[in-house]
Amino acid sequence: MKTLFALLCIYSLSVGLVVADETQPANVIFILCDDLGWGDLGILHQNSDPNHKDFATPRLDRMAAEGVQVRSHYCAAPVCAPARASLLTGVHQGHAEIRDNQFDKALEDNHTLGTVMQLAGYRTALIGKYGLQGPGDSAMNWPAYPTKRGFDEFYGYVRHVDGHIHYPAHDWPLGNGENHQTPKEVWHNNEEVSASLKGCYTTDLFTAKAKDFVISQHSTQPDQPFFLFLAYDTPHAALQVPSMEYPEGTGVKGGIQWLGKPGQMINTATGTIDSYYHPECSDPSWTNVEQRFATMVRRIDDCVGDLLDTLTELGIAEDTLVVLSSDNGPHEESYLEGIRYSPDSFDSFGPFDGIKRDVWEGGIRVPTLAWWPSKIAPGQIDDQPSQFHDWMPTLADIAGQAAPARTDGVSLLPRWTQGSGKPSTIYVEYLNRGKTPNYESFPEWKRNQRRGQMQAMQIEGNSAVRFNITKPSSDFMLFDRENDPTQQTNIASQMPATSKKLRNQVARMRRPNESAPRPYDQIAVPGYKADRSSTKGNDAVKIQFLPGAFEYVPHPSIFEGITRVRTPRLGELAESSPSERGAAVWTQDIQIDQPGHYTFTLQSDVKSFVRLHDIALLDADFGYDGSTTRSETIKLGVGTHPLTCIALVEGDQAPKIKLEFNRTSDKK
Repeated sequence: MKTLFALLCIYSLSVGLVVADETQPANVIFILCDDLGWGDLGILHQNSDPNHKDFATPRLDRMAAEGVQVRSHYCAAPVCAPARASLLTGVHQGHAEIRDNQFDKALEDNHTLGTVMQLAGYRTALIGKYGLQGPGDSAMNWPAYPTKRGFDEFYGYVRHVDGHIHYPAHDWPLGNGENHQTPKEVWHNNEEVSASLKGCYTTDLFTAKAKDFVISQHSTQPDQPFFLFLAYDTPHAALQVPSMEYPEGTGVKGGIQWLGKPGQMINTATGTIDSYYHPECSDPSWTNVEQRFATMVRRIDDCVGDLLDTLTELGIAEDTLVVLSSDNGPHEESYLEGIRYSPDSFDSFGPFDGIKRDVWEGGIRVPTLAWWPSKIAPGQIDDQPSQFHDWMPTLADIAGQAAPARTDGVSLLPRWTQGSGKPSTIYVEYLNRGKTPNYESFPEWKRNQRRGQMQAMQIEGNSAVRFNITKPSSDFMLFDRENDPTQQTNIASQMPATSKKLRNQVARMRRPNESAPRPYDQIAVPGYKADRSSTKGNDAVKIQFLPGAFEYVPHPSIFEGITRVRTPRLGELAESSPSERGAAVWTQDIQIDQPGHYTFTLQSDVKSFVRLHDIALLDADFGYDGSTTRSETIKLGVGTHPLTCIALVEGDQAPKIKLEFNRTSDKK
């Protein structure tokens, strides 16, 4: 057993404290649409070709013009459950507990967007579709119900399949099976409320509830910021349309209104369900499902505009960040008996190839807008790649907090307010046994291509994809992001060393998950050459300390720019009497001379987190009380492996942290 470090307390350090801004943090509304394609927004694609059938999204176009278009934003996976799980927990799919098609699996009990914002003093609400609750049949026994994962209030669909129907209180005989014909459950905190929702169309219902939450919060608790996660269940199939036109006006007194009366819960719960087609989406040359889909997107457009106008009317628009995005690329379902919808009707995938369940750009690049009148200058276009796990550090940044150590993301805020920011890590892994559709606009070599095990990532200005992976050494295809954004020409043969570099990069940033096995799970994590420039003595421990009151182990990026305290040798004890609370980070390069499986063990009486390379190795942070040991076995190759340990420090006691590793017998 080799001891990496055993420290009884932290070195004292004289540095300036980070002074918190005394002003109230901004509110945040994150709007997540369901299966809205990159090409479904007018400003991104629908307005671009007058000779192609299209529909308008005037309010979303206005939102884009008044804020920033995040044009190279990627979901975590090309289907809803893993994408939403990564978004809420701030990790990419190489670290997520919910992967592939694990619908309704319990979201792990760890940091979420909700818990981070709660700890920052926010009131939090999730309105809309969830689908990450775990086994059970009620709010009392679902282990990962939203109110158990950081949200003070929940209103919406719990089971993912319930979100396939947009009139929860009604039968729908047009559906293509019982799941798409029968009423569904809607929950409000601990109560199932669908019996009171006669006539309610969910896009309207969730918008009305969101407006009611914002208005109520502003009225009753104006000094408390709020975080609202508004998760629409549209334009996902079933392709159901509203019961009436959008109500006149917008804002506090106009537009969609929450009435709160059983049978009259909202002001559009009238008329015949599934009957209204927007006049601009009723072209007689279009098929019925095309008219339905376009009407659904236009309804989202109206609702988002109504919500933005509500913020403006309340006088809090300047103090509110609003984000709109989608969980994955466009779908090809209608759930109408005998009728199929095709996203190439409107090129919902934009200029790209691929749809929902593909890792081509059309399946994972999602429409994303950010609007914050007082902070984000209008008319911006952000073409730098970013991904779902970046939202946790972004929201923490807005709340004036450090992001949790577990997150794989970076804050996007500096890009939009300072002109530049840190690069994001882009990574997708996913399994699907279907094929890429045979659409005419897709190149022949992609049509009907078997998906299988897939990966997508970015490296050195190129996008990398491999599909139907059957062995660890399967090569990546490479595409020039700037000159070939639609991924038409594979340039991997021009860069023969890059495929190996990509495989090494993947191994250094992910952990296998038994519930989602991959062909590359057993690859040894490759070390760097021992003479790499950043290695200055393999047994040196570098220590940094930052004073402050942290609710959880902060991401190591907060230590950038802090002067290094000292470089002790292994086994040396740091003995001093710290007088401040804060966080400390230890970094060390370890040398592996013999490949094999190594077990790392962490004993700590304080909250701690350990990374090896970019791998989240040992998590002793969320809910950790210091009474247990954390250990993990990992396969390592020969070479140098950078290791980082971050821990909290209490001012009145010295932390006791011991991190060791030893080589174990190789697993078969």
